[in-house]
Amino acid sequence: MSLPTIDGPRLAPASGVPKALVVFLHGFGADGNDLIAIGAEWRRAMPDVAFVSPHAPERCMAAPTGRQWFPLTFRDPDERRRGVIAARPTLDAFLDAELARHGLSDDRLVLIGFSQGAMMALHAGLRRKAPPAAIIGFSGMLVSPEALKEEATCRPPILLIHGERDDVIPVDALFAATDGLAAAEIPVEWHLSPGLGHGIDGEGLRQGAAFVASALKPRRTSLRASSQG
Repeated sequence: MSLPTIDGPRLAPASGVPKALVVFLHGFGADGNDLIAIGAEWRRAMPDVAFVSPHAPERCMAAPTGRQWFPLTFRDPDERRRGVIAARPTLDAFLDAELARHGLSDDRLVLIGFSQGAMMALHAGLRRKAPPAAIIGFSGMLVSPEALKEEATCRPPILLIHGERDDVIPVDALFAATDGLAAAEIPVEWHLSPGLGHGIDGEGLRQGAAFVASALKPRRTSLRASSQG
């Protein structure tokens, strides 16, 4: 059975030469247009970065004009795990194709997700064959943290950002995620946005941009000087 094909809005690097790729994964009931504006805001400060924000593969019954990575009834405690597992091959295929399009490897890839998209970014990103440069999750959660230590194939740097007053995915999900990542020995930083509900604020965007820039910064290679006699 063939995988669904996904696509979405793109922003070419301002320099014209892609040296890194940032992929935005939108939330339940939205689509790729929801987050690509972040790329437009960051593009000038990251001139060598290409941005893409794919539309999730399924129509969302709860929001007929929107999309979903997987269905949610909020009644079945196991539906998120089944959902991320089912959606991961489609996302992985898209990421592989986008990296190939730009001639890039996973160490130049940053995954950024919001809400359901953050669930996908964490689930897929931690199971890639090679580690991405970074993962950022806004207002999301870590699905099935108890399985992570056994299933994780890589341990990229992660930043989680959550609104203090989120009434869609309560802030407890942030701390459950940090605990789950720590138990799997995966490095994680986090930021709590005071007074913010289920969304992304200016400080979250600032911290996200700084995290991306740091993750994509060229690493210096130390050279050992040799003496000649």
